[in-house]
Amino acid sequence: MIGMLFGRVESVEADTALVNVGGVGYEVRMSSTDLSRLHSGQETRVYTYMNLSQDAITLHGFLDKDAKKTFLQLIKVSGIGPKVAQSLLSTLTPVQLAHAIADNDAAALAKAPGLGKKGAQKIILELKGSIDLSQIEGNISAEQGVTVSAVDTGMKQVVEGLMSLGWRQQDAQQAVNEAINDNDINTPLTSDDVPRVLRFALALMDRGR
Repeated sequence: MIGMLFGRVESVEADTALVNVGGVGYEVRMSSTDLSRLHSGQETRVYTYMNLSQDAITLHGFLDKDAKKTFLQLIKVSGIGPKVAQSLLSTLTPVQLAHAIADNDAAALAKAPGLGKKGAQKIILELKGSIDLSQIEGNISAEQGVTVSAVDTGMKQVVEGLMSLGWRQQDAQQAVNEAINDNDINTPLTSDDVPRVLRFALALMDRGR
């Protein structure tokens, strides 16, 4: 089993990143939140989970241990597979997800594509009390050196802005990643970067990407 990768990011796509480790490229499926923090040429550490199915071997990746831990807890819930678990982590950070579970906020969980209200209620029923919110908040702050609320706010604003104009989330995320990489913009995005990235992403999408 592959538990962690450390190497250079070769490319970032809509739902995967290609990480070069010693000359071997690993395609890692990641949440849009984590992908928004990566760019080509960046050295990164990715915690991984290998999912084996009848027709595929998929490597799921996470930029911090708590995201991976949350993912592993989610896929233990009856009816919740890796795809839906990653969808949840693309919609909510581990801290936001833990808050939603603790507060019985099924509506917040149900915003994740592919989940639905019944799935959200099942997650709350099976996981409430098993996620240590204070530990997650402390770990993320220590690992990233930033406040938890700042992890992906700018990126989400741009993606949501594109979605409000009618673009699909997957297409919007890919355009935003390309805009950031093509223009050497640092992440997480600042408030000044948001309109710039939105403008660049719109130009890419208008060209048919």
